[in-house]
Amino acid sequence: MTEAYIYDAVRTPRGKGRKDGSLHEVTSARMSANVLNALKDRNGLEGHAVEDVIWGNATQVMEQGACLARTAVLASDLDESIPGLSINRFCASGMEAVNLAANQIKGGAGMAYIAGGVEMMSRVPMGSDGAAVAVDPTVAMEKYFVPQGISADIIATEYGFTRDQADALAVESQKRAEAAWADNRFAKSVITVRDVNGLPILDRDEYMRPETTMQTLGALKASFKDMGEVMPGFDKIALMKYPHLERINHIHHAGNSSGIVDGSAGVLIGNKEFGEKFGLKPRARIRATCKIGTEPTIMLTGPVPATQKILADSGMSISDIDLFEVNEAFASVVLRFQQAFDVDPSLVNVNGGSIAMGHPLGATGAIIIGTLLDELERSGKGVGLATLCIASGMGAATIIERI
Repeated sequence: MTEAYIYDAVRTPRGKGRKDGSLHEVTSARMSANVLNALKDRNGLEGHAVEDVIWGNATQVMEQGACLARTAVLASDLDESIPGLSINRFCASGMEAVNLAANQIKGGAGMAYIAGGVEMMSRVPMGSDGAAVAVDPTVAMEKYFVPQGISADIIATEYGFTRDQADALAVESQKRAEAAWADNRFAKSVITVRDVNGLPILDRDEYMRPETTMQTLGALKASFKDMGEVMPGFDKIALMKYPHLERINHIHHAGNSSGIVDGSAGVLIGNKEFGEKFGLKPRARIRATCKIGTEPTIMLTGPVPATQKILADSGMSISDIDLFEVNEAFASVVLRFQQAFDVDPSLVNVNGGSIAMGHPLGATGAIIIGTLLDELERSGKGVGLATLCIASGMGAATIIERI
């Protein structure tokens, strides 16, 4: 089978996902075009250089609706002969785009792809597309739907994680992100977002709160306690599904959950012949990909079975993995991953994660693959695994090997 290689990976800084965030005035198409142009210019791509642009975004309405991938190509400097495909696997959309592209190449359907995603959460609010799993009573009632924050608290309750453990992970994420920026560890991948006149808008993740301490987090109110216990009373729904739990322990809040941000990321993937054609050296090989469905009420446990599946499918064990990127959707997601595989926390999210820098839904999967690649190169390690939990109960994972 043809090998699929990563030749390059870039991302924008992540801007606060509010109207006063630095990236709020940038449209989803233009944000995506920034990434596409960077990959084109950095790698000298001309003409029909890639088979397709596969682009993920989780909220596909308004300016992120229709086929945003094709719009992004037209807004960029890529040749108009390159088509575009928009996909949605919620939080794993960017990763699924990369995985789909890699598997297309392995199957012989083209020499190269650009894959990634975008989410402008300040412009297209999360949930603004409706989501039948939440609003259709014939589905929501049968599957005991609860919001993700409640699901994260169910994980904490089921697996015994405390508020202090969650807060400690959040503080560590902030420290690691600050150290990574201070050490220029993102310099290879982060591109500056500029306006139409070429003036810089943002060149650094702006969501970070490096001053965060256990004391400052301790003063925050649990974000999902009221919706769980008062109105509309989602705890009762959760306990109907999990009657062995006496109550739901609400430990998550804004400080130990992922940040709402704007951002985009892309990965250039190709076979050997593509690299030879454009004079490019591969940086990594995509060894394995996977996706899996999981129980929809607890919803966010997907990284564990996804990792189990990808290791089994590839004939590997957890000890074969040198570094891990586990999306910090909520602290309990990462705590559960570490618990399930008994992995050294120092090998997980080495440079911080979404708690510190934010989670632009459709882009995050591509972001963490790029971050993992950069850290493998910086540390001289060989094999890394990236994985995410996904809304409505799914998981996805990718294993890459540094070249």
